[in-house]
Amino acid sequence: MTNVDSRRLVQKLWNYCDVLRDDGVSTIDYVEQLTFLLFLKMADERAKREIKPEQIVPDELSWQTLLDADGDDLEVQYRKILTGLAHEPGTLGTTFRKAQNKIQDPAKLKRLIVDLIDKEKWSQAGVDVKGDAYEELLAKGAEDTKSGAGQYFTPRALTAAMVDCMLPTPDDTITDPACGTGGFLLAAYEHIMRHHGAVLTPDQRRRLANGAISGTELVDGTARLAAMNMLLHGIGTPNGPSLIEVQDALSREPARRASLVLANPPFGRSSSIRMVGEDGRATREEREIERNDFWATTANKQLNFVQHIASLLEIDGRAAVVLPDNVLFEGGAGETIRRRLLKQYDLHTLLRLPTGIFYAGGVKANVLFFERKRAREEPWTTKLWVYDFRTNQHFTLKQNPLRREHLQDFVECYLPGKDRSERVETERFRPFGYDELLARDKVNLDITWLKDASLEDADALLPPEVIAQEIVEDLEAALREFTAIAEALASSRASATPEPSS
Repeated sequence: MTNVDSRRLVQKLWNYCDVLRDDGVSTIDYVEQLTFLLFLKMADERAKREIKPEQIVPDELSWQTLLDADGDDLEVQYRKILTGLAHEPGTLGTTFRKAQNKIQDPAKLKRLIVDLIDKEKWSQAGVDVKGDAYEELLAKGAEDTKSGAGQYFTPRALTAAMVDCMLPTPDDTITDPACGTGGFLLAAYEHIMRHHGAVLTPDQRRRLANGAISGTELVDGTARLAAMNMLLHGIGTPNGPSLIEVQDALSREPARRASLVLANPPFGRSSSIRMVGEDGRATREEREIERNDFWATTANKQLNFVQHIASLLEIDGRAAVVLPDNVLFEGGAGETIRRRLLKQYDLHTLLRLPTGIFYAGGVKANVLFFERKRAREEPWTTKLWVYDFRTNQHFTLKQNPLRREHLQDFVECYLPGKDRSERVETERFRPFGYDELLARDKVNLDITWLKDASLEDADALLPPEVIAQEIVEDLEAALREFTAIAEALASSRASATPEPSS
């Protein structure tokens, strides 16, 4: 199957999204409904195939029952299917957990079932075309900024570059503790199949398809998108155990270790619990996470993910994690965590990312690359190589989106698979020694040395629309920070106010 087939499939399904949007169905809700219906259609195809037919869902909850129903009966049957399959174990339960019908017009639901999905043979479409089509729909869903779906989506170019640096192998145990729609997991799997697929043993194939690649996701709707995304790419089985665990990854110590972690934890500074009081008012209570395997107790979600991923790695395991700037310079728990990471792990590379590449505005982020090592007295980090891909780099989601070739120089400087002693310093790539890093105030890793050309040369100034967009993004980021602080202050004041005596 070709890219043309994938694009045709995407366009066919995407055009109908515009029809449903008039009924108040958001992009991400539409993709979610497609997830339910595609699963049922694929289960029906497996049950009817001539060789080794496989019954995945009960007859009374099957795809055929949707084809046979019309009008209000169709709506009732669809709800019955969603409710019934939500109680099933494994991938079935993950896909249909807390599922709801968001398409209230039975006629439009019928057209989606009969004209758009039933006419395609999804089990015969090939892993690439159906997987690529679904991935493209997720990317389009991420563009719907009102739904907030973009926070679950890492730019593909960045994902690909990170995977190219980490070189996943068939023998790796790969995980993402904040997997969103599964982009990192799929990129790692596709890298393995592209570079090792021709020589994989049967055991390696079974291992890759049934547990060597897994993820954790807190949000039910996003977890089901990830489960379906992996299934459409040939990872896991419809009636087997779910490879996506639905829970808060920070809530407990890892049940098993991984040799490779790829992650972009959700944006936002603080872990919090939403509380609704007797008066109906909602407040957020900051939640400090205390775990025996953590170096510091903090409510900062990003710092907690750093600690969780550090704990998640097996000895000689490696990680590449997208993290915001505050992880590099925040004091208190942040300084404690950076000192531990530098001493007990090999924090060898930091990639400073430009703005304008994420769907959430105002994000200033980096990629930290580190490895877990055996305990010893001497620090494991000898040099932290910093690649400044932010200074004098300007991207936008529409006019100038980030592409994989933009990151090629970084990947070449990284020297994937080679000894890091062979690395060469360049204008954008510099090493900083362990003692030099510890001597910085609060072990601040927010390191810059390049000059911003626009500050020295008026001709280098960005176009007004780009400057305006950057100002908007900075204001949005500041507003999110102030909102989090205001909520935290309100919560602490409410908890400190004594209850009136009776």
